[in-house]
Amino acid sequence: MRRKTGSGKELIGGMALALLAGWSLLPLPAHAETREFPSKKAPLTVETLASGLQQPWSVEVLPEGGYLVSEKAGTLRLVRGGKISAPIGGVPAVATDGQGGLLDIALAPDFAESRTLYLTYSARGDGGAGTAVARARLSDDGTRLEDLTRIFLMSRLTPKGQHFGSRIAIARDGSLFFGIGDRGEGSRAQDPRDHAGAILHINPDGTPHKDNPFLGTSAGLAEIWSKGHRNPQGLAIDPKDGTLLTAEHGARGGDEINNPQPGRNYGWPLVSYGRHYSGAEFDLGSSAEGYEPPLYYWDPSIAPGAIAVYRGAMFPEWDGNLIVAALKYQLVARLERDEGGAIVSEERLFDGEFGRIRDVVVAPDGALLLLTDEANGALLRVSRDDTAD
Repeated sequence: MRRKTGSGKELIGGMALALLAGWSLLPLPAHAETREFPSKKAPLTVETLASGLQQPWSVEVLPEGGYLVSEKAGTLRLVRGGKISAPIGGVPAVATDGQGGLLDIALAPDFAESRTLYLTYSARGDGGAGTAVARARLSDDGTRLEDLTRIFLMSRLTPKGQHFGSRIAIARDGSLFFGIGDRGEGSRAQDPRDHAGAILHINPDGTPHKDNPFLGTSAGLAEIWSKGHRNPQGLAIDPKDGTLLTAEHGARGGDEINNPQPGRNYGWPLVSYGRHYSGAEFDLGSSAEGYEPPLYYWDPSIAPGAIAVYRGAMFPEWDGNLIVAALKYQLVARLERDEGGAIVSEERLFDGEFGRIRDVVVAPDGALLLLTDEANGALLRVSRDDTAD
């Protein structure tokens, strides 16, 4: 049962260019199809743009056409015309233990001119591995990353293989928000001198943002925006009003949507809906003074992946809706909000039809792009079914 509480992201012409970009000869598979699905507000068509991806984690739409896709094992690929490129060179080495690997991609606001992008990934170092952020330039021919620079590495590494986070959301001023989970050690999420279990906020060069609550104090690390997050694998900014939103994994119940505010604490592991995996209740129950309630939560857990705010032309009926990918329940949740930002209803789409959904992005034309987290992963496009009555 679910409950709620609170309020308020083509083929370049010519075989010569295809060979230059290192395309593997992987045509759109014969079994790929376009399928129609009903929904409450608009009939939907789902098209397979590419399959044969290996546990893809993130997709971005390139302004020149095509898609940039990260694969968890540490590869970055271009997808154009149903074909998947050879691995792009220059990607940082990643730690692939457990949930670690190459994670999110985000294009800089001026990517069309600068070719700059950001990556999150699990990096090895003294003591184990931790979440890192790198900045790089995608070469003009799309075959390699240039000028790769690691701009952030979390403060304390561990051999544990879970809860790395980590999506990126780029604010209007070009700064980066991103999340890191508790790394399997819940108490770290309550320590303001630890990057684990936090939403972080940095400038494009990796320095702390001027609006961060602990900047210039000894109370916490300067990069931290908010604390008490278990494993935020979804992060988005509403392009209309700049609202920051997260989708976060709970334990046995308690998956959450939050609106992280500077210096606030979101409770993990002291406050949460649901229970610990052991069956034990949380120390302070489902709510307590000093800890922020979620905007919405699921019990039982759906295991949320990415979150997107729909502001597209294709589905005007969805304007302002939150679109959440789900891994465990293998679906996409569409959450309607009222004028005050409160989540008032949920529609579940594609339940069990495509497998584990890891990423969801709103494309420039208003279609949704989905990635399936499978050994034979797919890039899917969800559009309006114009043939429906």
